[in-house]
Amino acid sequence: MTIAHYTKEFRYNMQLAYPVILGMLGHTLIGIVDNIMVGKLGSTELAAVSLGNSLIFVAMSIGIGFSTALTPIIAEADAEQNTSKIRSAFHHGLFLCTLLGILLFGLVVLAKPVMELLHQPQEVIVLAKPYLDWVAFSLVPLIIYQGYKQFADGLSMTKISMYAIVMANIVHVIINYALIYGVWIFPKMGILGAGLGTVISRIAMVVFMHFILSRKAQLRHYFEGFSFAELQKNMIRKIVNLGLPSAMQMLFEVVLFTTAIWLCGNIGKTSQAANQIALSLASMTFMFAMGLSVVSMIRISTQKGLNDFKQMIVVARSIFLLAICIEIVFAILFVALHQILPYLFLNMDNQEQLLDNQEVIHIAAQLLLVAAIFQISDGIQVVVLGALRGLQDVKIPMYITFVAYWIVGFPISFYLGEYTSLKAVGVWIGLLAGLTAAAILLYIRFHYLTKKLVLENHGS
Repeated sequence: MTIAHYTKEFRYNMQLAYPVILGMLGHTLIGIVDNIMVGKLGSTELAAVSLGNSLIFVAMSIGIGFSTALTPIIAEADAEQNTSKIRSAFHHGLFLCTLLGILLFGLVVLAKPVMELLHQPQEVIVLAKPYLDWVAFSLVPLIIYQGYKQFADGLSMTKISMYAIVMANIVHVIINYALIYGVWIFPKMGILGAGLGTVISRIAMVVFMHFILSRKAQLRHYFEGFSFAELQKNMIRKIVNLGLPSAMQMLFEVVLFTTAIWLCGNIGKTSQAANQIALSLASMTFMFAMGLSVVSMIRISTQKGLNDFKQMIVVARSIFLLAICIEIVFAILFVALHQILPYLFLNMDNQEQLLDNQEVIHIAAQLLLVAAIFQISDGIQVVVLGALRGLQDVKIPMYITFVAYWIVGFPISFYLGEYTSLKAVGVWIGLLAGLTAAAILLYIRFHYLTKKLVLENHGS
């Protein structure tokens, strides 16, 4: 096959991907807005929000990972034109997402003593605990929202969740401003206002999704007459069997990157600050690969429902190729601008901090060179993971990601960071090794499964 067979799919891939990418950037923006607004209150308040959000981020990865089980089931049923299967997956999915949101809320609240175990300053913990209660509660509407989002994504309606995120960001900024600083009739609540703003904006997302989706004539059937009597063990089992391994895959990666933050913190505060700068930039560019991962899941599920396995391989490779092209562009930008980008995050006019800031910039510039390469590995592994979810193959990929991140990546990060002069750069070389191992092993798995499907289909 020529390259043109793959590139002609690029346009449709990007049409599906760009709303998902903007939606994911919107999710990260909610956290950035909290940091900017709370940062004006003081460094202790900012540290409290960062500490609270680190626990939320781990819980959120489990919830979002679990909810991705809905998209391949619904996309496959949509290709089969099986409306009763779509309805069943949607209703069971919403029910399970609601239960999981409540469970994660409870677990985060019970996990508050972990802050003391992490040896955080007492004044930070005192502020972080009440803030964490509010943001933990926001996990309930967030995971319910994910149920609606994955339903819409499965039907290739990726723009609706983008509109929901844009609306949520506007609501979030207005409420945060009013409640953090005490504007007009609103009380001055400080960082508690930021937590309450997050809860209200996430409830608004659920209301928005329900209102928009239920008003669409072709979807009205899916919103009528939900009853607990409809719940069936086999559909619950199917979603859980797909959702739990997907949640674990996401958790393994999130915890690896969280561990990198702690390792850099052990090395020193300049390494931790440099790590945060490089991670912020890498996370923004990673959203493009994440968007293509969702497209990968949708399009592979659709081809599976149509039993067109040869076209499935063409579609998959077109998405992998597009991801590589985009990540190579970002890699070139990181290399070209590695000395310049860190300056965006620091105030170089502050003479007292000048020596520290210069060291932070030196370390961050080196990390961006490593990040340039791991952009490509990270992009490949996440889109191939999306394709495997589209095939509803999640258990073996769960073991692959565990081995890649924790048997390959973490020991290298730990050894090079703690016992060599590479320090923070060594931590990131470990991340690169883990992501590269995941990309190679996951692609081998996808190639094996699709080749097997084509042979079985040809034989029949």
